[in-house]
Amino acid sequence: MLFLSMLLMGGIIGFVGAGGSGVIITLLVVGFGVPIHQALAVALGSMAFTTLSGAISHYREREVVPLTGAVLGTGGLLGALIGAVLSNHIEAPNLSLFTGVMLLSSALLLYLRIYQAVWLGRQIPVREELLTGRRLYLCGLPVGFLCGVLSGAFGIGSAAYIQIALMVIFGVPLLQAIGTTMMIIVPISISGGIGYILYGQLEPWLFIQTLVALSVGSFFGAKLTHLAPLPVLRFWIVALPTIGGMIMVFFR
Repeated sequence: MLFLSMLLMGGIIGFVGAGGSGVIITLLVVGFGVPIHQALAVALGSMAFTTLSGAISHYREREVVPLTGAVLGTGGLLGALIGAVLSNHIEAPNLSLFTGVMLLSSALLLYLRIYQAVWLGRQIPVREELLTGRRLYLCGLPVGFLCGVLSGAFGIGSAAYIQIALMVIFGVPLLQAIGTTMMIIVPISISGGIGYILYGQLEPWLFIQTLVALSVGSFFGAKLTHLAPLPVLRFWIVALPTIGGMIMVFFR
């Protein structure tokens, strides 16, 4: 049942084009009774593999800003490890609540970016030129560190936060912000996963089932993306983390 459920979830994630790590955590914790810390370890470990292929693809298409990604990724590498350590000292009910709140906040950011882009642009001016030089390091390392802590502690990829930061603070265009975000998430997820492994939270068989099912499901789901109307895709990009967050908050 776990493998089949993750296969279906992978198809949905591939179809919608969303990361879905928060929804995976929700399914493991609420649907199958997996302890929250083990679920976070599985989600981060899976993300390390799924985002790596995406990052390579974006890099080949020149949709990555390597230096910006490397600076934020370096900060995130340290932050995710610290976040994972902190997470292992948070009691399960509280951790589930915090994870749900993170999911809902991510859903809100996705909603604003997709449905209220004009309004959001008026409220938050986007930087028009790439941030470079010393300021890139002064801003990039702490921003990456913060995103890493959030991801490591709550198992969420923080993609929505990273993308907005790249555009607003670092002047990365939208298309390149998507690819650069994937590059940044790779070291974050690897470091966070290592943090949970050090505490013995990664259950190998659970991880293998989840990774294989998600990979197969997302591969076939992605092939159907072009068949769906754009409004349907937009709706589910926002709906997935919203549903996952509400379940984690109310049924933890």
